[in-house]
Amino acid sequence: MFFKPYYLGCLSHASYLIGGSSGKAVVIDPRRDVEEYLRDAQEAGYQISHVIETHLHADFVSGHLELSRRTGATIVLGSRSDALFPFLAVKDGDTLELGDVRLEFLETPGHTPEGISIVAYSGADEEPSKVFTGDTLFIGDVGRPDLTGSKGCTAERMAGMMFDSLQDKLLTLSDNAEVWPAHGAGSACGRALSDERVSTIGREKRFNPALKSVMEGDKEGFIEYATSGLSEAPAYFFHDVMQNKTGAKSMEEIFATAKPLKPAEVEALAEEGVLTLDTRSTGAFAGGHALGSLHIQLDGRFAPWAGEVIRPNAPIVVISEPGREPEAITRLARVGYENIMGWLEGGIEAWKVSGGETQSFQLIEAEAYLSATKRQGSFPTLDVRSPEEYAISHPANAINIPITQLEARIGEVPESPLYILCGTGYRASIAASLLQRKGWGDPLVVEGGWSACQSCSAKEAAYATA
Repeated sequence: MFFKPYYLGCLSHASYLIGGSSGKAVVIDPRRDVEEYLRDAQEAGYQISHVIETHLHADFVSGHLELSRRTGATIVLGSRSDALFPFLAVKDGDTLELGDVRLEFLETPGHTPEGISIVAYSGADEEPSKVFTGDTLFIGDVGRPDLTGSKGCTAERMAGMMFDSLQDKLLTLSDNAEVWPAHGAGSACGRALSDERVSTIGREKRFNPALKSVMEGDKEGFIEYATSGLSEAPAYFFHDVMQNKTGAKSMEEIFATAKPLKPAEVEALAEEGVLTLDTRSTGAFAGGHALGSLHIQLDGRFAPWAGEVIRPNAPIVVISEPGREPEAITRLARVGYENIMGWLEGGIEAWKVSGGETQSFQLIEAEAYLSATKRQGSFPTLDVRSPEEYAISHPANAINIPITQLEARIGEVPESPLYILCGTGYRASIAASLLQRKGWGDPLVVEGGWSACQSCSAKEAAYATA
């Protein structure tokens, strides 16, 4: 068996290439930009014959149609799928032969109604070597049952389906079968995913807390566990499901319409309502940026946060460090942003040389922030972390408005100047740019966020007791 896993850290997304002695190969759950699969298959001497989707994904736009267009590969989906393009519908027990590799399909609804898992057998082995579980079974968790949005598919009903999929199908496989899911830690498709890439069925039975009630046959307990304490679904998920269901543009089409733009062209587009998205580092952005720009740093979980704060069909002009524009456009496309007008040619320096209007904000070190907030009459603090993070610990008298709710709750934000804080500083910079777009002129972003503050406090306590 030829086998190669891929992992996209920004989206916590795993995909897989599998080939057999027939010279045919399949790709499971591909990302939108597919060049790596094509190159690796060609170098290994395989023709990609099938593209298998474990379900219609919500957190990224898949490359199934792109691969099919480029290779002629057949797209494979579960029989309950309502996708609007031609596909091979598979159900329990259907198989796909790749010479010495046999893939058997299991219908495993729960995360979505059409969800499937793929069991891989190598050679004459009667026991499976691998199972690709999509978003049904993760390492350390199970998939969320509340993201489908389909009529009649309540979270409770989907959780019941997932219990059956786990108890009657996946957990009946050999304990030695390797588990290869579609996501790892950081994905919003689950709650407590491990950062490990592979496990086994036996290991998950022993250590996955989500499976305890399944192993005990407690369906009601599992439903309660699976549906309790779920965070709000990211704003862009429904948009991506629809793109995966109906078909998205090719990457070639997206890049064909994006072009380098002179500062005057960017300024004119901004006046028409086009979003200028600055992807540089927090320090560079804070030091000076085009008036009205939104900031999301490219280094980090750029794409998911773009999905949280930018409406799906928004026209966008990218401002990046020169040479990184293609990366920014690709990563936006991965989460469904196709209306990319282009990028600022020459970057922010060209903007400044042309006389473009700029603004800035101040970064403040955690130690200085803590000292300032101890003094009477200090500025208010806006904490943009999630309610769950805030509940664990937070600065005294801080106001909590999660970054995902900031625009909707803008009227609750204190007047500037104010401190803005998150976990590490990444979201705080996004928040500062959002507020500046709305007229807040003097935000102070706490560098390193609450994590840095706690480190400072721990050091201070250590010195005091030394």
